[in-house]
Amino acid sequence: MTDPDPRVAPPRASLPRRAAPALLGYAAVRALGLAVLAVWSAARGTSAHTLLTARWDALWYTRVAELGYGYEVRLPNGDVHSNLAFFPLLPWLERLLHALTPLSYADAGFTVSVLASLAAAAGIFAVAEHVRGPRAAFFTVLLWAVLPVGVVQSMAYSESLFTALAAWSLYAVLTGRWVSAGALAALAGLTRPVGVAVIAAVWTAGLISFARARSTRHAPGAHHEERATGALPAPHTPLRPPGALPSPRALATRRALGMLLAPLGAAGYVLWVGRRTGGGPLGYLDVQAGWRNGFDGGYAFARFVADKFTSFPSALAGCGLIAGVALLIWLYVTGVRERQPAGLLVYTGVVLALALCASSYFGSKPRLLIPAFPLLLPLAGALARARTSRSALVTAGLAVLAAVYGAFWLNGSGPP
Repeated sequence: MTDPDPRVAPPRASLPRRAAPALLGYAAVRALGLAVLAVWSAARGTSAHTLLTARWDALWYTRVAELGYGYEVRLPNGDVHSNLAFFPLLPWLERLLHALTPLSYADAGFTVSVLASLAAAAGIFAVAEHVRGPRAAFFTVLLWAVLPVGVVQSMAYSESLFTALAAWSLYAVLTGRWVSAGALAALAGLTRPVGVAVIAAVWTAGLISFARARSTRHAPGAHHEERATGALPAPHTPLRPPGALPSPRALATRRALGMLLAPLGAAGYVLWVGRRTGGGPLGYLDVQAGWRNGFDGGYAFARFVADKFTSFPSALAGCGLIAGVALLIWLYVTGVRERQPAGLLVYTGVVLALALCASSYFGSKPRLLIPAFPLLLPLAGALARARTSRSALVTAGLAVLAAVYGAFWLNGSGPP
């Protein structure tokens, strides 16, 4: 009897079954958040349904779905708020669901976000499992659920939809499914401006993979398996049998096609806006300028933080902001030291840069960081190594705090 081929992966549960516990935990956290929001809103005489579906950006998305583009508001100071600032994929899905069901546009947006949040949680699990293993993946999903502004994941906003597309595109990159990665990146580019982060991840991983394939093509005994970094597969990813591997030429073709697909969504919408406004290729930037949004390298945010130190009470908030930014940078640097795949690092870096270095409304920065889920991997690894009782206590406590804060936030200043 011959020994089994050690490269053939042993049978194991499918990804949906492996992710099921994490998805159940995620659903429980989100249900708790919505329940607390409903009670809090009822006590204040406000409508939780309205807060989730028909306020702030959610209202702009439903207007696009119902009336199309062209709506704008001119403010007394001369600023022009145009709905061209909002990318089209979420409104398209709202319009489609409204046409197929009795749901209103607002309720369609809420439904899309709820379903997309589950898809995002599954994608986050898949990425984290590939990089850190199943236990860390479980806690990565739970940590994403208990973010202080996690209630946005259940609002008729585009964060959940974008994160779902980004996570699955990154997973496709990590597993060498280049065409899928490019197609999902194109859809992410139709969802939010930060879609450039997914495009950058696909291109970076693709270029590294091309370079590694070129350098090892003629090396004797070179390994044909790929990751986004061009290195060997992660220890948590079983190797495929050699017969399942595509030829180097076919793999290069798929990789090139994925890289070509990736920027089509974002580029298509930005160019369409430029043509519609007459502003040329940079017309979308003019639209964003009407909202006082831009990229200044963090100067405006730094001034905003510095202004907090003009009085004692606000100085505490300034210290909190500095500590929060320091934590984000520390988590990113830890990911670099842990040698996370290049695609993840580039994606997270671009999301961080766009969130922290933009001159947009500063209260929106926490929710702009929601898609940066790879930052949670070091924390999830720590929870995975801790005793189960301690990890459960920590995540349960964070879930309660997030639920209370989400209800307080939406009934107060709230997004945008």
